[in-house]
Amino acid sequence: MIKSNSVVAIYPSHTATEAAINALQESGFDMKKLSIIGRDHSTDEHVVGYYNVGDQMNVWGKTGAFWSGQWESLEGSGFFWVPSLGPLLVAGPLVSWIVRALEGATKVEGLSVIGSSLSSQGMPRDSIVRYEAALKTGKFVLIAYCSPKNAINAQEVLDRTEPESLEHHQ
Repeated sequence: MIKSNSVVAIYPSHTATEAAINALQESGFDMKKLSIIGRDHSTDEHVVGYYNVGDQMNVWGKTGAFWSGQWESLEGSGFFWVPSLGPLLVAGPLVSWIVRALEGATKVEGLSVIGSSLSSQGMPRDSIVRYEAALKTGKFVLIAYCSPKNAINAQEVLDRTEPESLEHHQ
């Protein structure tokens, strides 16, 4: 199991999440060490699917501009349908950990593929359950992976953005 420092924040909307990402970027945080997980509720636009042709998303839901921007600036992106969590969009290093979990390299009994991926990074089960519950209710989970010194800075920056929840995992 890989252990890493991470700072995890939960936000109620994509606009609040985007403000937090911008604050981290302005503080000099390495954007390649940032992951975002969230849902794209698009029933008001009647979008029922997504497809990618030549690295271009042809159909987006109402948070399309948000996700398009994040997918361009963060390392890795993906769309996953996770039983019990539903459709999730993910950007950042977490994408590769989810793929490993899907391939069976990382499975934790009682947790979704998202939870198993977070567990493989050393996050405690009770925190993972809270993150999955937040995702089920349409919230966004922002994860900053960093050194202990940078984790303190990331936590201070994110605290100023007033997340619903903020945790530092060592």
